[in-house]
Amino acid sequence: MDLDPVTLSRVQFAFTVSFHIIFPAFTIGLAAWLATLEGLHLATGNVLYRRLFAFWLKVFAVAFGMGVVSGIVMAFQFGTNWSELATRTGPIQGPLLAYESFTAFLLEATFFGVLLFGRDRVPRWAYFASTLMVALGTTFSAFWIMANNTWMQVPVAFELNGSGDTVPTDWREILFNDVLWVRFPHMLLGAYLTTAFSVAATGAWYLLRHRHLQAARTMLAMGLGLAAVLTPAQMVVGHFNGEYTAEHQPAKFTAMEGRWQTEQPARLLLLAWPDAEAERNLWEIGIPYLGSFVTKGNFSAAEPGIVTVPADERPPFLIPFYGFRVMVGLGVLMLALSWGGVRLMAKRRFRDPERLPRWFLWAVFLHFPSGFIAVLAGWLTAEVGRQPWVVQGLLRTADAVTPSLSGAAVLVSLLAYVTVYALIFSAGTFYIYRLLRAGLDETDPEPGAPAAPAPPAADSGATPSRPLGAAGSGFQPGAAPSAPRRDPL
Repeated sequence: MDLDPVTLSRVQFAFTVSFHIIFPAFTIGLAAWLATLEGLHLATGNVLYRRLFAFWLKVFAVAFGMGVVSGIVMAFQFGTNWSELATRTGPIQGPLLAYESFTAFLLEATFFGVLLFGRDRVPRWAYFASTLMVALGTTFSAFWIMANNTWMQVPVAFELNGSGDTVPTDWREILFNDVLWVRFPHMLLGAYLTTAFSVAATGAWYLLRHRHLQAARTMLAMGLGLAAVLTPAQMVVGHFNGEYTAEHQPAKFTAMEGRWQTEQPARLLLLAWPDAEAERNLWEIGIPYLGSFVTKGNFSAAEPGIVTVPADERPPFLIPFYGFRVMVGLGVLMLALSWGGVRLMAKRRFRDPERLPRWFLWAVFLHFPSGFIAVLAGWLTAEVGRQPWVVQGLLRTADAVTPSLSGAAVLVSLLAYVTVYALIFSAGTFYIYRLLRAGLDETDPEPGAPAAPAPPAADSGATPSRPLGAAGSGFQPGAAPSAPRRDPL
């Protein structure tokens, strides 16, 4: 059997990056959520925010660790599988990835330790500042990765040297071009929405089980309230992403739109089944004129079809077409659920959990994975839609693979990755589930109850050499919670 190292390397990278993106998509938003909770606790003195912080810090510790481990694996593949890419584009991609270490990793590694072990060892303002630094670090990480990926999607400010390698000519253009500052907010908003619906779904789950009622309705209200604001913003930014794609990557755009032939006016296809051999769609469901309006702002504009792109430069059609629709469809559901939640809040139904419709709580709970799925669908659309290029217009994927790499070697490493990921990440995901199922620490005082004397310090098993041991502890030992001031709702 002929094992193609290019195809197997693509499958391997897609497998590892799909696992990896799940965790940053969660922890970027979760770091901001933790900073918000700590800030609210400082501002109001309400112990409820402190309890929520302690609960979600455990989840963050595990998810953060899993994200770091899976990210390291991807970096190795630039050398083992994609050495030609590393050689040809190293002068640009190398510094961008290094800057992530110098900024994001430095902030995260330094101040995350304070979050785990410093509650009783630093002033309250310093602890809050540490939460901000961790949130800033995760944001920096997203920025540098998006800067690197955006340059691969739309390369700018470079020239080729005598060896054919790319050399940067203007770092300011690379870091501040219009495309990056559309794609970076799109990813950031996607991460925030992922966390918002994870938090809201957790609150809905506890309400369905009649546990932690006050904490649960706070999570539900804050999660849905944030999503109600961010979802429309994400739709606007997503439209801007479509505009840059139409301008700079017309092949990807036609695949996303599902349009084979040039149309004037153009339909907006909702569903179809592409027939690549016949260069047409089967079972189309579309809205006349709307495709022209969405793209160009009028109802009579011409929209090109994929047949205008040379056959050897066309991306696979099916994944960008349906990946885009999954992402947009989930966005519409997010909007409906979040605005429905705001409507219930306006009617003061959140004050009494028994007045919340159970079907609504089930809908929010079942929406837990929606953010993760939408992020994965968006990345699949962006990356598969760029094919056959690994750097748009400069380097084809087939030319970027390590020349000496054999298909058998990639198959062995792929099977090893699948086995290890199945074991480690299944265990990590199960542990996060156990943390969520266990809920908030029942030994902590409920909001409104008098603060109990601090218990004797006990060994929680969390030490600097075992940082994830903190995921099994509640409040930091010996820390007396602040007295509550008022119900946050």
